[in-house]
Amino acid sequence: MTFRRTRCPHCRGKLEAGQRIHPACIDGYAEAQAAKAERAEAKKARAAAKVERAETRRRKEAIKTVPALIREAQQAFNAWVRARDAAQPCISCGAPPPDLSGLHAGRDAGHYRSTGSASHLRFHPDNCHAQCVHCNQWGAGKAVDYRIRLLVRIGLARVEALESDNRTHKWAHDELRGIRDHYRAALRLLVKSSCSA
Repeated sequence: MTFRRTRCPHCRGKLEAGQRIHPACIDGYAEAQAAKAERAEAKKARAAAKVERAETRRRKEAIKTVPALIREAQQAFNAWVRARDAAQPCISCGAPPPDLSGLHAGRDAGHYRSTGSASHLRFHPDNCHAQCVHCNQWGAGKAVDYRIRLLVRIGLARVEALESDNRTHKWAHDELRGIRDHYRAALRLLVKSSCSA
């Protein structure tokens, strides 16, 4: 049993016996089919471009060096620290948070033990708090004042744990990617919860 078309594929009007399309609809149908094929081709090209971009991103990610990944992870961690401590005063001088808008809003993520002397603690939440730019960059971190306020904020036991932690650590590619992705997600959650509050 064969299928017999009873309606015109272009105008959907009833067909006569033996007709496959109305003669008046042939040009319109051909144009519609050409436009449909063009849209399908464009969709296919967009999908191919998307796959190519994803492959390029994957290849670029695969060749990143440890220092490049440390930079990315540090940026994500510092942004999270600034968002976490947005309502807190400067850990060194106690200055209230500035009413500035912008990327950093006048605050740095200052480390108690520097990333040069204790690089294994560079992503430790207890070791990093929001500091005003003046204290962090021009005041060399103001370590004594930092410690005084850090004792109040996290307690003596946790400060002493930071000070006595002198192990060495070699950062791995996957570990740094995990830290970067974790703090990017944590920052999104912080921003989302602060916007909904």
